[in-house]
Amino acid sequence: MKFSLIVCTYMRPQALMQLLQSVQLQTVYPDQILIIDGSSNQDTTNALAKNQFVNIHYFLVPENCRGLTKQRNFGLDKVADTSSVIAFLDDDTELTPNYFEELIKTFADNQEISGVGGVAINENGWSLAETNKKYDSTRYFQFEGFVYKEGQRNVMRNVLGLQSNLGPGRMPDYSHGKTCGFPLNGKTYEVDLLIGMSFAFRKKVFDSIRFSTYFEGYGLYEDADFSIRALQFGKNAINTKVQLRHYHHPSGRPNQYKYGKMVVRNGWYVWRTKNPKPTLNAKWKWHSITLVLIVIRYINSLSTKNKKEAFTEAVGRTVGWWSLWLAKPK
Repeated sequence: MKFSLIVCTYMRPQALMQLLQSVQLQTVYPDQILIIDGSSNQDTTNALAKNQFVNIHYFLVPENCRGLTKQRNFGLDKVADTSSVIAFLDDDTELTPNYFEELIKTFADNQEISGVGGVAINENGWSLAETNKKYDSTRYFQFEGFVYKEGQRNVMRNVLGLQSNLGPGRMPDYSHGKTCGFPLNGKTYEVDLLIGMSFAFRKKVFDSIRFSTYFEGYGLYEDADFSIRALQFGKNAINTKVQLRHYHHPSGRPNQYKYGKMVVRNGWYVWRTKNPKPTLNAKWKWHSITLVLIVIRYINSLSTKNKKEAFTEAVGRTVGWWSLWLAKPK
């Protein structure tokens, strides 16, 4: 099964080199690697010139093609016709040696699966549940013999009865799902949502739909939007054997105010993509959770080290929520 890898990058030459070095060590190697660079300097160009990677095709895009969504769609136009699968990776990730072997095997073993995502093992918070220990259900989530310690926002949702009643990766009618991911148990799970740092789809999906132009720029939640629309072509799945590390490189990200505003407005957009005509109860829960998260970020501005970042994000979320009553995303 031939496959292409697309990596969209912006001003992160060192991170990109680390990713490509891990790609070199793969037990199954991509037939085509497309580097779509939106940088405003030549640093990434020069770094690639000094390193030889097999099957690399490099594109430094013009200014009007910069931004994650535009760069992803640009890369899709360059994919070889012979590829059956197209994989995307964030430029600040690093793969385990059998990443692509397990990824392609997932597609080959189940023809109903059209989208596959991986797991960031350095962010995985699951541990084996102790047999004789009782866990507070508001603070811990138990799943298939494993346990996950909930963060502040999920503890609050549990206490208020606003937590999702669906499994990880699933989107309830009010959109806010569980964000804990899955334990590293070697299993594959059917989901609604895949994460853009590590996902792949059969080429037939991209022959019919592309990444939405609504998410131009930083593109927060464009991966969720695409995952939902891709469900019309088959199942989405996360294989816990498809493993990588994600380092969340700080460069190229929006300021906290813009991020906070995008969280709310883009979150609303994705919610309505999945559930265009929500019930009154679903609307109440979506807005309630959004307001709870805003309050938590204001509290964080008093209780955490990064007070300024928490406060500006809280203001952005607040402005984003009020803006929904004036002009909803379309």
